[in-house]
Amino acid sequence: MSRILMFLATNAAVMVIFSIISSVFGLDRIIGASNLSLIIYATVFGFLGSFISLFMSKGMAIRSMRVQLIDQPTNETERWLQETVHKQAHESGIGLPDVGIFDSPTPNAFATGWNKNNALVAVSTGLLQTMSKDEVDAVLGHEVAHVYNGDMVTMGLIQGVLNTFVIILSRLLGQLISSFLSRGRGSNYGIGFFIGNIIGNIVFGALAGIIAAWFSRQREYRADAGGAKLAGRENMIGALEALKKGGPSDMPATLQAFGIASGGKLATLMATHPPLDVRIARLRAEGSGIQNG
Repeated sequence: MSRILMFLATNAAVMVIFSIISSVFGLDRIIGASNLSLIIYATVFGFLGSFISLFMSKGMAIRSMRVQLIDQPTNETERWLQETVHKQAHESGIGLPDVGIFDSPTPNAFATGWNKNNALVAVSTGLLQTMSKDEVDAVLGHEVAHVYNGDMVTMGLIQGVLNTFVIILSRLLGQLISSFLSRGRGSNYGIGFFIGNIIGNIVFGALAGIIAAWFSRQREYRADAGGAKLAGRENMIGALEALKKGGPSDMPATLQAFGIASGGKLATLMATHPPLDVRIARLRAEGSGIQNG
């Protein structure tokens, strides 16, 4: 679950840095000549920030979580993990993901990568210690489903659109503040613009994060359904039930959107995952609907 918060946080940092650079080097004055130039600028930098975050996601996840990649399995657990992920990937018609383990007592897992044929699936030591093989199988299926569904790319596109609006609105806020401070007599690109632009990136970026988190919650339902298909519905439900006993996630906030657990006590609007009870109820309802059909 941590993969989305990592993506969103990285994206926000990139956006703020771009805003500072554009102000310091006078790009704001260059693009201020027309609305068309602003739209082009906002679109280019909006999607650039998003896709830089996307391309960096796999490497950042490995470094931040200290993931030990399984190149050549050294024991039966590593061999089973790698074989299971590769089997599920083959069934899903995607490239074989890298498989890894990270040290954490909390049961959790995540998948990330810039495309479905260059992904990473990693699980915590706590997950391997507290879940049965059937439950771990379901968790792996959930993460492979994220990869198959192209959730990282989808989130990248959504974030690119949101970034475009954030840039435009932030610039408008900067111009309003600058105009107010100069009483309309000075430049619209003074210190007031610089401050307003930065504040706008933070505030509007947070609002964009709420929208992105909502999309992320919808993707979780699809990943649960994918895990149920690959590993069995009851195993997927059992895995979610086991996660309820694991406590809040100890993964960094930057990674929590692309994992399997609920991420602890995140505010409702910023939560990248629906509550576990809601996910379990939906899986049961879908199973009942299939049986009745």
